[in-house]
Amino acid sequence: MYEVNYHRATSVDDAVAKRAAAPEAQFLAGGQTLLPTMKHHLAAPSDLVDLRGVSELAGIVVSGRNVTIGAMTTHAAVAESAELAEICPAIAALAGGIGDPAVRHQGTIGGSIANNDPAADYPAALLALGATVHTNERAIAAGDFFTGLFSTALEDGEMITSVSFEAPARCGYAKFPNPASRYAMTGVFVAKGGDGSVRVAVTGAGADGVFRHSGLEAALASDWSAAAVDGVSVSADGLMSDIHCDAAYRANLIKAMARRALAAT
Repeated sequence: MYEVNYHRATSVDDAVAKRAAAPEAQFLAGGQTLLPTMKHHLAAPSDLVDLRGVSELAGIVVSGRNVTIGAMTTHAAVAESAELAEICPAIAALAGGIGDPAVRHQGTIGGSIANNDPAADYPAALLALGATVHTNERAIAAGDFFTGLFSTALEDGEMITSVSFEAPARCGYAKFPNPASRYAMTGVFVAKGGDGSVRVAVTGAGADGVFRHSGLEAALASDWSAAAVDGVSVSADGLMSDIHCDAAYRANLIKAMARRALAAT
């Protein structure tokens, strides 16, 4: 590590002001990615603006089928929410499968999507749910928010405050986890709206990060069943190959995880 100035924010306005006062500063949410990155000298912010004292950024609000989750809400809180489990069990189950208990009690949904790791779970959920990402300045559709590997539509100094979505009629998530990190080597989130529309999002497999799979969406719109997945051709083009598995294996995992996700709906 190296010398860094630490600031503890007390409100959204205070956090934004502290961040603006130091051009090389970064917001600190759960710190599950930023702090290890700093320890390995892959990031070197001059200042950290800690958001843990900003109570307005944490919490889950369920109104009918409309859900709002504060950016500083931990994975554990999402996993343990009875209200979420009742209307959107897939996102609660997803949160419960992130990392280990220590990570789930420190990591936050806002920090996860701001980092946009290509193997993170939440980006697939937000994309499949047609969610909206709210910042201190605007509202961004999830489809416009995730722009590539570790890349988002956030402007310099812009801060995520919450995410919102309407719970679908049916949804499910399944991932093939890395046995060490629990990150998704491939994860698939499926969602079917009350109007019959279908969205399928894939994480952990795309060379450019999270993406929707139009072939699976079309098949499941006609037949919401695991059998429909069998007839879909999933190309290895544009998928990642790494030390864990190659693109062809990930293409197979997409279909396998889609079947498991459907079984969980």
